Amino acid sequence: MAKGFPIFKGMNIDPIILSIPLYFTLIAIELMIQLVRKRQIYRLNDAMTNISCGITQQITGAFIKVAMVGVYQMAFEYLAVFHLPNSWWYWLLLILGVDFCYYWGHRMSHEVNLFWGGHVVHHQSEDYNFSVALRQGSFQALWTFWFYLPLAILGFNTLDFLLVSALNTVYQFWIHTETIGKLPKPIEWIFNTPSHHRVHHGKNPKYIDKNHAGSLIIWDRIFGTFQEEEERPTYGITKPINTWNPIRANLQHYLDMARQLRETPGFFNKLKVTFYKPGWRPEILGGPIQVEEPNSDTYQKFNANTWRHLQVYLFFQFIAILGITSIFLFTRDQMNIVQQLTFGGFIIWSVAQFGVLLEQSKWQALEYLRLVACGILVYAISPSPYFFIPTIVLSIGSLVAFYLISRAPAPTIKQSIPH
Repeated sequence: MAKGFPIFKGMNIDPIILSIPLYFTLIAIELMIQLVRKRQIYRLNDAMTNISCGITQQITGAFIKVAMVGVYQMAFEYLAVFHLPNSWWYWLLLILGVDFCYYWGHRMSHEVNLFWGGHVVHHQSEDYNFSVALRQGSFQALWTFWFYLPLAILGFNTLDFLLVSALNTVYQFWIHTETIGKLPKPIEWIFNTPSHHRVHHGKNPKYIDKNHAGSLIIWDRIFGTFQEEEERPTYGITKPINTWNPIRANLQHYLDMARQLRETPGFFNKLKVTFYKPGWRPEILGGPIQVEEPNSDTYQKFNANTWRHLQVYLFFQFIAILGITSIFLFTRDQMNIVQQLTFGGFIIWSVAQFGVLLEQSKWQALEYLRLVACGILVYAISPSPYFFIPTIVLSIGSLVAFYLISRAPAPTIKQSIPH
């Protein structure tokens, strides 16, 4: 790997990436609200897993997006039926078109079991705060991207589409919060708001598969999927994932789906398992799974009682990985494929390892190897050889800190907390 990598040359200008400082500023504000109101909004284990899933999605998306953009560009070049002028109505139609396509791609992600496997990650958190907005599935784009191709055929330029689509995604960050109540009715009637999106994340039967909007709630009102927020939702999925590992979070639905396909008799029944709604089963296996109303008085969230010293260690290691991830996302276009795979693989390994440590599993010892690899990687991307000594000091310090922590008595692993 080349020394003295130019970390600020040719930076990525994707609006989603450029908004990262804004995301973490809003998370910091929400944390301050938590301190002032003395009400738990964040849990370290859940928030770390949310952001880790987002990191994993961004790393894998760096490779998937290349293919998806290529398909859109080919459709635009060879199938476009119009050549639209760049005018105010062009941009208005594109904004509406992107949001309309998002609605249907999002809705089908809830109504088709195969697609749900890519989107379920976003709904796994049992909390509801700004970090949940960052929790995205690595496979989701494989299923939802195709819903946007009509825009290419209608003649909307690839770069324009990418810009508006990214801004649509950025808009949706602020609606992942309980700290903002209902807004004035004209806003609530037209736009997607925190109140509307809290409904979408609820696993109460009346809230499931409602409010699929991106930026405009009008699509749900038009197509019959709107639900007003009434009682406070119970967040999460009907079958809790119960893990802090982002790799397992992304794969668990497909593993369960593979098992269900093996157990389901008949070719057409297997097709229905794949393309019908999540939870569908043939009558011979008991019929579709019925969702029960969660009891807010007895419902317990999945939790892990992690020793405070380990929490502090994980917090600082996580900050370091966020820094490395930011360098990767902002400069990946300047890297060759070997560098991209090396950086991306290390980052995904790191966030998976944090899940291992939070769950106190048997693979904890791999942290020593990860720390050594981290030291080598940080030194490799340093813009100056003078970073050698600080890198060595930080690496040795982390190794010693983890050794001391790992020698301490292990805490109780699983502990539930009230909803």
